[in-house]
Amino acid sequence: MAQPSAEKMPSVYLYIPNIIGYFRIIINFIAFAVCYSNKPLFAILYFFSFVLDGVDGWFARKFNQASTFGAVLDMVTDRVSTACLLALLSQCYRPGLVFLMLLGLDITSHWFQMYSSFLSGKTSHKDVKHTSNWLLKLYYGYRPFMAFCCVSCEVLYITLFLFADEKSTSLLSVCRVVLKQSPLIVLVFISTLVGWAVKQATNVIQMKTAADICIEFDPKRSK
Repeated sequence: MAQPSAEKMPSVYLYIPNIIGYFRIIINFIAFAVCYSNKPLFAILYFFSFVLDGVDGWFARKFNQASTFGAVLDMVTDRVSTACLLALLSQCYRPGLVFLMLLGLDITSHWFQMYSSFLSGKTSHKDVKHTSNWLLKLYYGYRPFMAFCCVSCEVLYITLFLFADEKSTSLLSVCRVVLKQSPLIVLVFISTLVGWAVKQATNVIQMKTAADICIEFDPKRSK
């Protein structure tokens, strides 16, 4: 008697979280297409795409559709989106080099982390069980903390873009303008500064830790 055929699994390309990832890319294209003509719409679309970053992770866990392709798609979309926004800010403010340095740190840190995870045989760059640094463990091990830092960064960058003024390209001047707004805006701004600072510190630590793993790999390979 013939055995019933196994249920056909959907292609990884058609996993729900990956479809959400494609949708995020489309939203970002639209957002950056209107960034100069309609700043409020840009902010809404960009932040909506960022929120979907958390939604696709929930779907991946809910339907057991986590995949290597999805993880790479997710990270590339995050890094490119943030890089484009930082590039915009570098054109709005002086010194623009500040934002380009943040862009370089973000990409370098995550690239080193991904590659060192590959060398260590880990399935995820978020696996930091063997690190001795408490901040890195807290960042990747406690989702609310990681979410706070990531949201803070994106909200801070969006706020700076919304308040960017052609008449004043000074970053400090615009920050002073923001601090003169309503108490709620000031509270959000200061909170995002704290989360942003922690995220940058984490990026530096992550880059150094990952670089150490890469350096230690060659002697092990030659044995």
